[in-house]
Amino acid sequence: MNAQDLKNSILQLAIQGKLVEQREEEGTAKELLEKIEVEKKRLIKEGKIKKEKKQLKISEDEVLFDILESWEWTRMSNIADMYTGNSIPKTIKENKYSKVENGYDYIGTKDVGFDYTINYDNGIKIPFEEDKFRNSFKDSILMCIEGGSAGRKIGILDKTVCFGNKLCSFNLIYGEPRFLYYYLQSPLFFQAFRDEMTGIIGGVSITKLKGIIVPLPPLEEQKRIVAKIEELMPYVDKYDVAYSEVEELNKKFPEDMQKSILQYAIQGNLVEQREEDGTAEDLYKQIQEEKKKLIKEGKIKKTKTLPEITEDEIPFDIPENWKWVRLNDISTKITDGEHKTPKRVEKYVGYYLLSARNVLNGEITLEDVDYVDEAEFVKISKRCNPQNGDILISCSGSVGRCSVVRDENNYVMVRSAAMVSTTGCCPEYIMYAIQSGTVQKQIKNLTKQTAQANLFLGAINQLLIPMPPLEEQIRIVDKLKEVLPKTKKLEV
Repeated sequence: MNAQDLKNSILQLAIQGKLVEQREEEGTAKELLEKIEVEKKRLIKEGKIKKEKKQLKISEDEVLFDILESWEWTRMSNIADMYTGNSIPKTIKENKYSKVENGYDYIGTKDVGFDYTINYDNGIKIPFEEDKFRNSFKDSILMCIEGGSAGRKIGILDKTVCFGNKLCSFNLIYGEPRFLYYYLQSPLFFQAFRDEMTGIIGGVSITKLKGIIVPLPPLEEQKRIVAKIEELMPYVDKYDVAYSEVEELNKKFPEDMQKSILQYAIQGNLVEQREEDGTAEDLYKQIQEEKKKLIKEGKIKKTKTLPEITEDEIPFDIPENWKWVRLNDISTKITDGEHKTPKRVEKYVGYYLLSARNVLNGEITLEDVDYVDEAEFVKISKRCNPQNGDILISCSGSVGRCSVVRDENNYVMVRSAAMVSTTGCCPEYIMYAIQSGTVQKQIKNLTKQTAQANLFLGAINQLLIPMPPLEEQIRIVDKLKEVLPKTKKLEV
């Protein structure tokens, strides 16, 4: 139950007579209605309110629940004087009424908040002497009755104002204004209001609004109900803060759990180390020999030697048989996609042209992919031709997402994505290592911020990776594939 549900429950209990006890000495709502009728006749005689058409009697079909013996169902217009305000053309409002120093504040729909507040400081005032505008008075209620916010923007006034034509003023004839104010916020009223809505814009006519029924308690009970609601609302606000914090924790928990598991994995704590696996140093030497062989055969290019890893760079201790390496050390090729704008063709024709948006963590999505023809594909693939087992990294915008190519699709890429071809290592392990908090922090520090974030090849080359022996890499990947899907089930 969120805070709004809790508030709705309190209001529902209130208007059903279940929030405070009933007291015989407080009389009945029937007696209150008689007093209201007397007051109404006096106000009509004095010309302060208009005489209303007699409302239809309330039928049994309209009554939504049983009320207490001391309560009465009545129609809205029986207890309140209700009317809409006046519209002002925008040009006149800005040119004439924005220059008034002394006058009534003019309240438009935008000045009544969804949080039940009213903004009086919009700079528009109506001169006191101008009598063509209708007033709404202190302790009266303004509610939007037309448009998307109809029935949901409600406020109670602390002074006399003029107001707009999409707002309805409820001036209680006799009673506790805040009881009506809270009733108008209740789910019961909103449902009744929504049932009367018509039109493309959506709204309720003043005539239909006057006919909506209200469960009315005796006056003293109204006051006690209001006092109890206002006693409870600060607790609802505190609950809202606590609920939001819990919701945020629940939302973040699966993601935080995944991050923790990945971090656990790259620190050598997810699976056991086995002596028979050998060492990462041996694996590193094999990789260097393989790279020399491929360079000699002209299959890959020799790259610049990167600086040795210093102790200051190492973020944590790893097992003795592991080794810190730079990504370039264990890769045969690191490149990004085409820098010039490729000539695209119609969807579903030609070859896939990937960009950063197609590279997600652990997934290559083709939902919004571009295409190039064969000639463009051949040209781009000379620079970047991802193959099964290559790692793709997003390098622009949301940088650092990565996935392994595990299909036989023919891909080429644009500059916003990069490709890493490794040798001697398990590609999925490298992918998970890149996704870990340790490497993501490096990526963040190495990313260049211009109009948007950009991760360049020089930064990718020098990323620091904790490398275990190959067999342990494979065991780590198997364990991650077993454990990580379970964290998704924790999502709320």
